[in-house]
Order: sequence, then structure tokens, then C-alpha cells
Amino acid sequence: MLLNLGSINIDHVYRVPHLPAPGETLEAGGYAIGLGGKGANQSVAAARAGARVCHIGAVGPEAAWAREAMAGDGIDVTHIAEVAVPTGHAIITVDPAGENVIVIFPGANRSLSDRQVAAALATAGPDDTLLIQNETSAQVQAARLAVARGLRVIYSAAPFDVAAVQAVLPHVSLLVLNKVEAEALRTALGALPGVEMIVTRGAQGADWLRPGADPLHVPAFAVAAVDTVGAGDCFTGNLAAALDAGLPRHQAMRRAAAAAALQVTRPGASQAMPSAAEVTAFLAR
Repeated sequence: MLLNLGSINIDHVYRVPHLPAPGETLEAGGYAIGLGGKGANQSVAAARAGARVCHIGAVGPEAAWAREAMAGDGIDVTHIAEVAVPTGHAIITVDPAGENVIVIFPGANRSLSDRQVAAALATAGPDDTLLIQNETSAQVQAARLAVARGLRVIYSAAPFDVAAVQAVLPHVSLLVLNKVEAEALRTALGALPGVEMIVTRGAQGADWLRPGADPLHVPAFAVAAVDTVGAGDCFTGNLAAALDAGLPRHQAMRRAAAAAALQVTRPGASQAMPSAAEVTAFLAR
């Protein structure tokens, strides 16, 4: 099973002619609202990839629909609390090439307690995986408890914060960064840490780095991108699902790359995540 301590956001997506410059006012050509947040995106991606997923999170009173939407994808929402704090939300601008700029208000995502995490992990064991990101509270406690119970811990260090990364790193099995985050971590620490990590490089593919071993590189699939919001989360969710199913590293990376390629050809974040059957068909082509 995958247990995901992750954010749940309401995404407000605006289609703009170009990404706004400082001081510029733009008229949006389109607007949509949907389920997002790195955590929710990864949970939906993993569930559609065929994994059993339990999400640990929180929403405010105005977003019961988000909890219901996740349950509709087969995600166990038992440990998604409803709190008085407003639900996290994101303001997302997307240009015609699919590139984006995002502003996040964390809201209820920062209300998660160590007690809630402990309750969710109480029955987890060595056959399970914990996913965490940098958009919630209680990350370090969750990672520490997971390691004590023998779980694999996959950590997406985004939004990047070097102090948060340093606090979680001692408990991480696999660190996932994009190329910008990897360079920021290298600059902050003087070198990349000696842990297993995946560095995603957009159209240049992704590398799995292991101390003392040659990098495992998987190329990206060439597609016409419509919207890149959630692509990294799609990759991570599918990767975690594949590893949880016992696939070897190369196959897991290839499925994750294929899923992300499909996802960026569709508008939206969680709603654009492909199914396992779609990924298999894409790879067969």
C-alpha cells in the first residue's frame, strides 16, 4: 500500500497569452477550478496506476467535494480530516506552450498533527511505501515513524526548502527532485547528498542516481504539451505505484515517464492523470 502524507488544494487555473511579468495585468482567456496539490495529484496518479492508496491530509469545510473526488478514484480517505482552517489553494497561470507560474496558499495542509500521522501509520509495515512532499506539516515525524516500521520513504522535495530537506533526509529511501531543485540543493550543501535520488529533467528525461553506481537514465517521450501542471506529480505517483508493485527500477521509470507524457497532453492536474491501461497502451505504441 502507498500512504501519502500530502497536500490537498483547490486549483484556480487561468489560461493567459503569456506568463505575467512584474507589474503586468493580464486578461485570462479561460478559467477552471479543480482538485490539485502535490499530495492529491500524486495520490490520484498512483491510484489510477493501480496502487492501493491511503491519503493523509486535511481540508477545510468548503472542500468536502475534494475528499469525495479522491474517494471516487478509489483512494482511502479515512485519514483526511475536515478542519476549521480554509482548504489550501493554488493560483495557476498557464501560457499557450503549457508552461506555468503557481502561487500556493497552504491553508489546512499545515494543520496536520503528529498524532494524526501516527494514527494513519499505526498498521503500516515493511511492504508499504510512504510518500511525502514539502506542502504539509508533520513531514519529519511521518518519515521517522515510517522508517521505524520498515516502510520505503519517497520524498518529493518541493516546493524546495533546504532546511526542510535537511530535516527529512536522514529518513529518506528515495529523494525526487527536478533539475532546478537539484541544483539548488547542490548549491546549498556544496554537493548532492549521498542518498538514492531521481532528478527529473523535463524533455531531457530523468536520472536515477545511486551512490557508487552509474546513473540510470530514462528519456522523455516527445509529445505536444498542453499543460505541464502536475507533470512531476504524475511521474512520482506512477513511479511509486510501479515500485510498490515490484517492478524493477528501469521499468518503473519508463512507466512514470510515459504517464507524465500522457498527462501533459491534457489540461488540468489530477483530472489529467492517466490510467494504468492508458500507460500500457501508450508504451505499446
